[in-house]
Amino acid sequence: MEYTFTLKYRLSDSDCDHETLIGRLGAAGCDDALIGVGQPGRIALAFTREADSAHAALMSALKNVKSAIPSAALVEASPDFVGLTDVADAIGVTRQNMRKLVLTNPDTFPSPVHEGSTAIWHLAEVMDWLKAKGTYQLEQAVHEIAETTMQVNLSKEAQRLTPRAERELRALVK
Repeated sequence: MEYTFTLKYRLSDSDCDHETLIGRLGAAGCDDALIGVGQPGRIALAFTREADSAHAALMSALKNVKSAIPSAALVEASPDFVGLTDVADAIGVTRQNMRKLVLTNPDTFPSPVHEGSTAIWHLAEVMDWLKAKGTYQLEQAVHEIAETTMQVNLSKEAQRLTPRAERELRALVK
């Protein structure tokens, strides 16, 4: 199956020559990615990768990038963090339709990761909820890659916890 996802990285000062980076990425197996270098010190790789599973596609891409740019630090794997417009686009409905679902299902709609003037959700959790409702056609590859990118992002953030904080918070935060 074909999976589409983006990996965004922060680069070290030593990795600022974009032409060299593009060559190294191609040699490392990232020839299936569009490479964006618009922001200084950052790089984004939009992959379309063929693999047996979303997990296999994402893990192979992460390994390829790590071998090409060992000092690069992953910022985000997407699709994962989304607003209502992003969810609507992913599932083929209007933003107004998504807003109505949020408002009419306050007890069951997934909790946002961030709530404020703009709310942000994990795409996979919203897709799980929509799948359980059974009234929406969801692309399996999009759902699978959203679940996998969410796991990568959660793992990346969990590494920042101190052991003490992890122990104390595990029982308190659900």
